[in-house]
Amino acid sequence: MNGPTVVTVGSFDGLHLGHRAVLEEIAVRADRTGWRSLAVTFAPHPLEVVNPQAAPPLLTLDDERRELFAQSPVHAVAFLPFTRILAHYTPDEFVRLLLDRFALRELVIGHDHGFGRGRAGDEWVLRELGARLGFAVDVVPPIQVDGREVSSTLIRRALAGGDLATAERHLGRRYSMTGAVVRGASRGRTLGFRTINVQVPDRRKLLPPDGVYAVDVEWAGGHSGGMMHIGPRPTFGEADRSLEIHLFEGAPELYGHRVKVTWARRLRDVQAFPTAEALQRQLARDRQEALAALAVPPTPSPG
Repeated sequence: MNGPTVVTVGSFDGLHLGHRAVLEEIAVRADRTGWRSLAVTFAPHPLEVVNPQAAPPLLTLDDERRELFAQSPVHAVAFLPFTRILAHYTPDEFVRLLLDRFALRELVIGHDHGFGRGRAGDEWVLRELGARLGFAVDVVPPIQVDGREVSSTLIRRALAGGDLATAERHLGRRYSMTGAVVRGASRGRTLGFRTINVQVPDRRKLLPPDGVYAVDVEWAGGHSGGMMHIGPRPTFGEADRSLEIHLFEGAPELYGHRVKVTWARRLRDVQAFPTAEALQRQLARDRQEALAALAVPPTPSPG
């Protein structure tokens, strides 16, 4: 990009409240200096290259991160391919990359950030490099919610345990995913609850535990509340995990289209029912509970 930059660097998985504080800081500094604000991030996640077995499930896939960055106040984002070569860069080498490629003038990092080989580029190493190479360094303090420091790790743990409320407070928004609508068994319409089936996203994407959830669903030109089943369908002897959504307001033909699913509340666990009729009765109860969770006025259930 043209001209001097105020830069931050990180994986930014989730774009949570802590990340947003850093992005807002570089935007403010850029406005004050007349420079450009730039977030530098990586694809894939560094641990997928350095230590694949320790790589965490992702809160945001690359396209989701791009969407969230686009909603942030920064001028630009650079996705650097994270390779084994880049993983071996020393902090000095990585800083010189930022200087040469992006005309770095100020570097702003989160309080616990470290980059370069072995995460050796901590605050004090970077300040020494800045003094020697001619750029300023500053650190954004941690953000706390409910007395706990906001982090991607905390949010992953909350979601893995089905605690959507904690994840939402630390993300600053409800958790979501984007996936393509695919054809299913069309069983929902025989039960009076027509559904869309959403393709299970990239295996790296963290999903809440199996269960039934109240959700919001968006697609190009439309939106609806709904209830979502994640997991197997034991009533019908189907063990494969699926993502199936009954939309309360109906929808046009969505096969092949991408939808954004946002989780609002967990309603219950996956259950096996003795008959299809018993399942229908439970779905009617789920529908009313989901409508309440989404603050949508209740309407008569199908059938």
